[in-house]
Amino acid sequence: MRYLLMIYGDPAAAPQTEAEMGAMWQAYDAYTHWLTESGQHLGGEALQDPSAATTVAIRNGKRVVSDGPFAETKEQLGGYYLINAADLDAAIEAAARIPGAANIQYH
Repeated sequence: MRYLLMIYGDPAAAPQTEAEMGAMWQAYDAYTHWLTESGQHLGGEALQDPSAATTVAIRNGKRVVSDGPFAETKEQLGGYYLINAADLDAAIEAAARIPGAANIQYH
């Protein structure tokens, strides 16, 4: 069964230095390697910063295009993994291993 593991985080807690950024990417590379080796990895991507977002909506039959994210939230969607897991328990196990799930502070 396919599952979408969405990675949310607080931009204020993001790595601030090159070393911290390297440590974060190293953790995600190791996680992606584990997903691939276990046969679960179907795809995934890091996303652009929400400030680069464009929101498209239809209002009264007309297209409305706005710069920036639609919702003002503390946590923002930063990326995702699409996996193939045997069942919900296996998907939860995979999600619990995402480096961001541990709320790691790099600074």
